[in-house]
Amino acid sequence: MRTPFRTDPHEKCAVRSLPLPLALAARLTPVAVLACAGWALSSGPEATTAAEGRTPRDTASRSASAPSTTAVPQTYTAAPAPCAALPESTIASLVPGARTAGKEIPSTDTSVRRTCSWNALKGYDYRWLDVSFEIGDSDEEAERQYEERRAEKGGGGPVPGLGDAAYSVVNLTTEDGQETREGVVLVRAANALVTVTYNGSDFESRSAPATDEINKGAIKAAKAAVAALEESGTS
Repeated sequence: MRTPFRTDPHEKCAVRSLPLPLALAARLTPVAVLACAGWALSSGPEATTAAEGRTPRDTASRSASAPSTTAVPQTYTAAPAPCAALPESTIASLVPGARTAGKEIPSTDTSVRRTCSWNALKGYDYRWLDVSFEIGDSDEEAERQYEERRAEKGGGGPVPGLGDAAYSVVNLTTEDGQETREGVVLVRAANALVTVTYNGSDFESRSAPATDEINKGAIKAAKAAVAALEESGTS
């Protein structure tokens, strides 16, 4: 009698990104993102018997055609602690008056996604900084997510020498006469994505900080975050 194949398929879910709001009024409560991963495995050659008339060559051929169950090694297997990712001096310079400890945003799976926020109002100047780490199943998945998000944020440009690929963009929004300028830096490093969001407003003049200030600040935070990710790597 033949022994039938048995398979145990597992559905793999892609890590989805959290939308990054531009208007200051929309910066209320970040929402955690579900992420899951799995591998579909099947193995084992079909059993043969002499009664079936199959030769050892037939059996060897079937064994050679069996699918591989070897998983691709991941450079990063877990997201690092985001609130410890930036030096205190960096936080103090980008978000004056903020508590350097930051506030970690609740996540449904901290091994996959972790985010920390810092914000403060000093005088009439307001600043907000987010740092987020996301871990994908593979470099290919992270690259696909990176390209999709980069395409959603036109008008920016590459950041040389940061991760495997990096992109920054700055936008200005106005609501009820109040300007807010926000910079986003997206970095892919192997199977991980690092996203930094940095914005600011002046409530006295109702204007926003200069584009260069916001862009350089976001890139500075991104470089520190990528360094923290690399230190936590398991390559």
